[in-house]
Parts: sequence; C-alpha cells; structure tokens
Amino acid sequence: MKDTSGKTFSLRRADLTDVPAITAIYGHYVRTHTATFELDPPDEGEMEARMRSIGDAGLPYWVAEKSGVVGYCYVAPYRPRPAYRFTVENSVYIAPDHVGGGIGRALLAQTIEDCIGLGLREIVAVIGDSANQPSIRLHRSAGFVHVGTLRDVGFKFERWLDTVIMQRSLAAA
Repeated sequence: MKDTSGKTFSLRRADLTDVPAITAIYGHYVRTHTATFELDPPDEGEMEARMRSIGDAGLPYWVAEKSGVVGYCYVAPYRPRPAYRFTVENSVYIAPDHVGGGIGRALLAQTIEDCIGLGLREIVAVIGDSANQPSIRLHRSAGFVHVGTLRDVGFKFERWLDTVIMQRSLAAA
C-alpha cells in the first residue's frame, strides 16, 4: 500500500512486540490531544493487558508499518452486557508525523472487513471532542454516520468537551 505521499506501508495483525510503539503513539494523544479523554498515559503493562483482552475476545487489532509501527486500529466490545455482543467500538490512532496520509483509512477499512467476516452487526465510534474533524471525516469516509453528540461530558485541558457518536451498520454487508 502507498500513503498519499507515495511511500509504501503495510498492514499486519498486531502482536505483543508492538506494545511499546502502540503505547508511545497513544501516550502522545493522551498528553497532547482531546481525541482521548484519558488524562494519564497508560504504561506498557496496561496497553498489553488491553491488547490481550481484545485478542481473547477474538476481535481484530491491526498495525500499520512503515519502518516501524506508525498506526493501529482495533475494535473492542461496545458494552459488557450480552445483548451488545454483536456491536463493537473502534479506535484508530496514527503517529503524529503520519497523519493524513491514508494510513488510518486503510487500517479502518481492514478492521471493518474483519468485523463483517466475524458476523458483527454494528461498529460505534466514540470520538473525543466535536472539534476533532479529522477523525469525524475519517469515519464518515468509511461509511459511519453521525448519530449523536453528548455535550460537555469530558473535562480535559481545562475545558469541557463533547463526545461525537458515529455508527456504521454491517448488517447489509
């Protein structure tokens, strides 16, 4: 695959050797961005536990490589109650120096394809900050539709933040 600058990257399933890179990418967003409402970056042990939980659930977790991991995407159960078992929530994060090159789009497309193959019905995106237009555009381009905005539900960087809820149905796929 090629990014928008013509440079090659590849996608592969994430494994535990990717935890340090994933932790670094996510930590950047926790410290500097409103895409996540976490306030303290989780350490590698916590990120490994999260990855194992997703793997144990049989859900997809992908990384993009371009001389190292430059992004990742996964889905996790949307809610723990059994009636939600066919609905997942996605997360996608790209290293800051690789944003906007098509890597997120490729990761999300592959993850959606896997979800269809698993017989899942719905994917929900819970996007931190209604001003996070890059994430909103990415999800819209992947077939997600805006289904709601929760106003002022998060407080980070000394300001109140919205959460945008987007959803993509897999039922017709």
